[in-house]
Amino acid sequence: MKYMELIAPCHFGMEAVLKREILDLGYEISKVEDGKVTFLADAEGIAQANMFLRTTERILLKAGEFKAVTFDELFEKTKAIPWEEYIPKDGKFWVAKANSVKSALFSPSDIQSIMKKAIVERLKSVYGISWFQEDGASFPIRVSFMKDVATIGIDTSGVSLHKRGYRQMTVKAPITETLAAALIMLTPWNKDRILVDPFCGSGTFPIEAAMIAADMAPGMNRSFLAEDWKHLVPRKCWYDALEEAQDRVNTDIQTDIQGYDIDAEALKAARSNAKMAGVDGLIHFQQRAVKDLSHQKPYGFIITNPPYGERLEEKEALPQLYREIGESYNRLDKWSMYLITSYDRAENDIGRKADKNRKIYNGMLKTYYYQFLGPKPPRRKKD
Repeated sequence: MKYMELIAPCHFGMEAVLKREILDLGYEISKVEDGKVTFLADAEGIAQANMFLRTTERILLKAGEFKAVTFDELFEKTKAIPWEEYIPKDGKFWVAKANSVKSALFSPSDIQSIMKKAIVERLKSVYGISWFQEDGASFPIRVSFMKDVATIGIDTSGVSLHKRGYRQMTVKAPITETLAAALIMLTPWNKDRILVDPFCGSGTFPIEAAMIAADMAPGMNRSFLAEDWKHLVPRKCWYDALEEAQDRVNTDIQTDIQGYDIDAEALKAARSNAKMAGVDGLIHFQQRAVKDLSHQKPYGFIITNPPYGERLEEKEALPQLYREIGESYNRLDKWSMYLITSYDRAENDIGRKADKNRKIYNGMLKTYYYQFLGPKPPRRKKD
């Protein structure tokens, strides 16, 4: 089976989580860079990665990498890539996205049009045709320039992998499913521990936690572009990945995962989304303010995305809100708390300094993931 390089982009700061996921799937890592992990896999790996990886945005099949500082150089080096190995005669192909950092070539539209011309020239000479119908499978191409080095990948996923298929209803400022999963996986939480999100919004944290607890693959209820690439990824790879995903699901488990929100509409969305995800039986949603947060058991986790105060009227309420978060947390026995926010006085108003914090870009917004660590529970005695 032929090995290829696959590129998995992720949120900046989440590379270690994604790397661990890829290693757990059994693939070899070839490179870890800011915002992406590259690994070696066969055709089966394309299906497995799309089906099972929770923290990547998409899976790109790496077509080439080279240095280019002029458009002539970009044209010639793009043309030198064996595109016929990827794109069939009837393939629909375009340069869907180009970005550039610290590079001589920086105009996305120029990069896109020159690369498209180069690919057309290459395929014209190989296939001996002058016109492409482009009525077959889709091959969106993505290129990123970093310090004049172009990395070119073909998108196997299509719609971004954060779209699991369950979030039909959203509320304002939702966190993406991939980032929520990564933030949960950065903590020591597991399905035997309590998890509460007191600002659950449309339910993303509790739903992703429940999917992790039930070993439910994030790609089970959606399709991927490369399913139509029959010359590269045999249909059997997709059937096998889906069958494995279905075999692994176990919803007959006991969990204590709770989502609270003060907004009734948000909770309606959360319940609907949890049902779509097939995990509504594993989560308890309730209309409740953060000041009323309580739990009688020790060693639980708060994992949450509280309001940041992006709007002026919200900003004025933030000091009080974060004080209430701190007071509620202090009442809980031996709990840990993890919260992602761009509010720069979070620690001050919560009333204690975080044990750790990690800078994370949520879209273009710089946020911090504050980690208040409770003690580990005692080990259970083995019978």
